[in-house]
Amino acid sequence: MEKMNSWQRCMAAMNFEMPDRIPVVPQAFLVACRTAGYQIGQINKDGKLIAQTHLVSQEKFGYDGIVVDVDDAKLAEACGAKVQFREDDVAVVDESEPLLKSLKDVENLELPDPLKDGRLPVWLEATQILRQKLGGEVFIMGRADQGPFDLACLLRGAQNFLMDLLTEDPKDVYKVLEYCRNAAIRFAKAQKDAGADATSIGEAYAGPNLISPDMYHDFAFEHEKIMAQEVQDYGIPLSLHICGDASNIIDEMANTGSQIIEVDWKVDMGRAKKIVGNRAVLMGNVDPSDPLVWGTPEQVREKAKNIIEQTGGMGVFLSSGCAMGYNTPDENMMALIQSAADYGTAEQLAEYQRRLD
Repeated sequence: MEKMNSWQRCMAAMNFEMPDRIPVVPQAFLVACRTAGYQIGQINKDGKLIAQTHLVSQEKFGYDGIVVDVDDAKLAEACGAKVQFREDDVAVVDESEPLLKSLKDVENLELPDPLKDGRLPVWLEATQILRQKLGGEVFIMGRADQGPFDLACLLRGAQNFLMDLLTEDPKDVYKVLEYCRNAAIRFAKAQKDAGADATSIGEAYAGPNLISPDMYHDFAFEHEKIMAQEVQDYGIPLSLHICGDASNIIDEMANTGSQIIEVDWKVDMGRAKKIVGNRAVLMGNVDPSDPLVWGTPEQVREKAKNIIEQTGGMGVFLSSGCAMGYNTPDENMMALIQSAADYGTAEQLAEYQRRLD
């Protein structure tokens, strides 16, 4: 098969076509920051520096897709939430002083403007620079930060909002989620306008580690589904990430219509592939701690090989299960990427497909 560039490789996977090898799209913003010689607190308010870290890291390691990210607080900050900035760690929302003292306070909030409010323009600038430098060569996923459920948790305080689900009028809960959905949609569409090839949202608080599958269906699923349709109708694929063991809701996640499902390390990728099929691209799911930080290159390669074999490698982005740590050794990052060439060529993927059939 003729050699593809990174963007072509990712687009082949997005279209469930045979790539020359499985694409690698690691969640590597902290690795990129370290590789370029910065602490996260030095770059998280500067779009040019964010872009520079990714340019340096992608050139060094040669992975196929960049996930533009720095922390999970930017959209909440743009809505008005108080954020704590730290020099050597990611910025976080101060949930001890929630923006929403009650659910009804959402009526006083205006939707953030991605071109003006908070650090949203900084992220869009990073996406624009990466598009200018790497467009058509490397796949660019401009993260739209938190999804509707997670943003509601950050604005109300996670503990408060989770209690609200049990004690408050569902209509009031819905109004908050509707506001958060519209805020997330605005930012996702802005990522498309900035030149991203895909956008993504995180919904960690909506996972089975915190709420039941029934509660996920009642409070998170509908808003993710509406968001996926509206964003993708706008012309950009949406990726949905839910941390933890999402095995019991992986079918629902695919039913949102999101074109990419990010699978955390606790989920069996082979089982996920059987459930999801070709409804969405699966992205994952090497454990970012062990083996990516604490393991050996050989262990990283073995895990990556297992993922490729179990899924057949078609419609898959080989990746970390969640954000990779700042202290991920270079040799383990290289092992992850080399695994795609060693175990995920077109010929090997065709053989895996025959075995699975």
